[in-house]
Amino acid sequence: MKICVGLSGGVDSSVAALLLKRQGADVFAMYMQNWHDVEGTLHGDCEWEEEKFVAEMVARKLGIPFYFVDLSKEYMFRVADYMFDEYSKGRTPNPDVLCNSKIKFDAFMNAARSLGADMVATGHYCRREPVIGPDGVRKTGPDGKPLWSLLEGTDLNKCQAYFLCRLSQEQLGGALFPIGHLDKGEVRRIAAEAELPSADRKDSQGICFVGKVDLPVFLQQKLKSKEGDVIEIPSSHYDSLPEPQSIEEKARALKYTPEDGRVIGKHIGAQFYTIGQRKGLGIGGYKEPLFVIATDIAGNRIYLGEGQDHPGLYREALKILPGEIHWIRTDLEMKPGSGMRVRLRIRYRQPLQDGTLIMKEDGMYVLFDKPQRGVTPGQFCVWYSDDGSPAPEVLGSGVISE
Repeated sequence: MKICVGLSGGVDSSVAALLLKRQGADVFAMYMQNWHDVEGTLHGDCEWEEEKFVAEMVARKLGIPFYFVDLSKEYMFRVADYMFDEYSKGRTPNPDVLCNSKIKFDAFMNAARSLGADMVATGHYCRREPVIGPDGVRKTGPDGKPLWSLLEGTDLNKCQAYFLCRLSQEQLGGALFPIGHLDKGEVRRIAAEAELPSADRKDSQGICFVGKVDLPVFLQQKLKSKEGDVIEIPSSHYDSLPEPQSIEEKARALKYTPEDGRVIGKHIGAQFYTIGQRKGLGIGGYKEPLFVIATDIAGNRIYLGEGQDHPGLYREALKILPGEIHWIRTDLEMKPGSGMRVRLRIRYRQPLQDGTLIMKEDGMYVLFDKPQRGVTPGQFCVWYSDDGSPAPEVLGSGVISE
């Protein structure tokens, strides 16, 4: 079996390649470039060149072939354009999730297969295992093919299964995660003992393959600035509102009008702000911090609330439209009228939350046991098995609609 390692120049993918080589696998490495434009990035224009150089040194140290592939056109079309479009609609996307499903385990996987690879390995902190039924027999999906499960990595502080929540069974079947059973300290120790050139490199930050960015400057490459009103909504506004009763009412985001509050400043464009945002608002004089509780793209307004416990920051439920629901475990796909107890995340690194999935004809509703702070349209809600495991299985995901 021939395995292509997606070598990024970081320590994680380097150790993944090392472990496979030690196991006697037929391994080659490939570095992908996905971004050229440096406007708005904070690290300058040579970062990818340095990463490629380190990746090539690692491959040379390991004695494995090294290749380079430019996937920047695919990245722009399938990830960056999607990101700009989502922001223009007042939604907050997660490009790292799309980068994995559309680039690393699609375009990159296809490039690797064109060079003879049977599998693609990465440095993700997660695990892949076959799905075994209670009878000890391996389960199959609706298509009759054996099922794979995606589980969180052993190192829960570094686990990246959330970002793989849109992978298909076919993609998962062709993927390997050699370091998923290790913690970060062990990975660095292995790299140091093997004297890998990437052993002391810092972890990458920011947008997948773009890097750390000044987001408003980065977005202004495609989105125009336009001054609008900043409106504060007082906590007392909610005293007269009726309590939502149905799941549909609980999942519906509150809409505000200028008459619900007062103008306290100006902003550079409603599309540049996101629910729960605190930094970059430029408004002082308050006892507690101000947070974005809503944006109005059509009216070019943003609404703020004072304090991290402001009622406008919390929701009991959310909705996912039918076309935005994705199941990794295709055998568990829900039908209208059914429900499922699960554990949930609405953002990376959030502690797992308890809740219930409720499937209806018009989409999936997620009802949380406890109200959630900062439910953000465009982000991914990911659901996990409710088996009490500290590293549970990722079952599926959906894009928060409102």
